[in-house]
Amino acid sequence: MIAVILAYIGIGLMIGLAGVGSAIGVSTGGKTTIGALKKKPDAFGNYLLLSALPGSQGLYGFAGFFVMNGKIQELGELTVYQGAAVLAAGLALGLVGLFSAIKQGEVVAYGIEGIASGHDVFGKTMVLAVFPELYAIIAFAAAFLISAGL
Repeated sequence: MIAVILAYIGIGLMIGLAGVGSAIGVSTGGKTTIGALKKKPDAFGNYLLLSALPGSQGLYGFAGFFVMNGKIQELGELTVYQGAAVLAAGLALGLVGLFSAIKQGEVVAYGIEGIASGHDVFGKTMVLAVFPELYAIIAFAAAFLISAGL
């Protein structure tokens, strides 16, 4: 029973932390967009795309849920080792998703401010915003590999 509890705590952390990070990240971009619309309302499409980027980390947490939950269902009864492995994967993906989404939100916020100030930085902001996201992708891949090792 303890193994199942550990596993589902891990899954909860995976979804919860990554989702909270995404909510904070997209809110940061959204708040900046509202201010930027006062200066340059015609760039709303660019603002919208940039603001949405930090939402992907929450999706990685949700995808991790499907991977891990499927594996738990496939295995049936878990060992404590397997439950701890799911907990570790959940904690890793959750924390990386949390922080990368928040930091990605800050990157896109600065890009939105730059666009509103008349600078042509949309493409450069997209490129720079990929860097924090890369670590969430790596954490998802690690969670996937952990599930394969169960």
